[in-house]
Amino acid sequence: MEELKTNKADMLAEVAEAIVAGDTTPHLKATATQLVFGAGNPDAEIVFVGEAPGKHEDLKGEPFVGAAGKFLDEMLASIGLKRPNVYITNIVKYRPPENRDPTPEEIQEFIPFLQRQLAVIRPKLIVLLGRHSMSVFLPELKISQVHGKPYRRLGHVYLPLFHPAAALYNGGMRQTLLDDFSLIPAIIKKID
Repeated sequence: MEELKTNKADMLAEVAEAIVAGDTTPHLKATATQLVFGAGNPDAEIVFVGEAPGKHEDLKGEPFVGAAGKFLDEMLASIGLKRPNVYITNIVKYRPPENRDPTPEEIQEFIPFLQRQLAVIRPKLIVLLGRHSMSVFLPELKISQVHGKPYRRLGHVYLPLFHPAAALYNGGMRQTLLDDFSLIPAIIKKID
């Protein structure tokens, strides 16, 4: 009988292996360099969920390592956290060609794997970075109206935020993101 995997890192590795071995989005898999599954602490209280890997993430195999990732690191530091304290992932685990938005069909194919990741990690707070990730969990809401406001659904607490890349294209968004990010410690405390 095969040994049961009880370690969270091993359980997450199993989910990643299932994606690679399976036939999820073969058109993305064919054009991507590698799977970009997720990175960070499998015991994290906070999981950040983005949309899909970009060019830098595809090359490195890790989410949020480009310019948006640098701003995410800055926002984490602003509340006293570093990457090893949290877990960072995307809905779609392979880079869409030319950094295009993931299609609704591609998102749907990856949702079961994201749900398995979250079931393993069991975070207190799931921070949704951008409208695509928010639409998976809070589809009826508009990010421009609800960013920075926590929502409790089906046993999880979600915090929709603008995607860090928004601050790169619109300097005015930078302070909005920093302000919304500053709410995270109080939200975690309230959940406790």
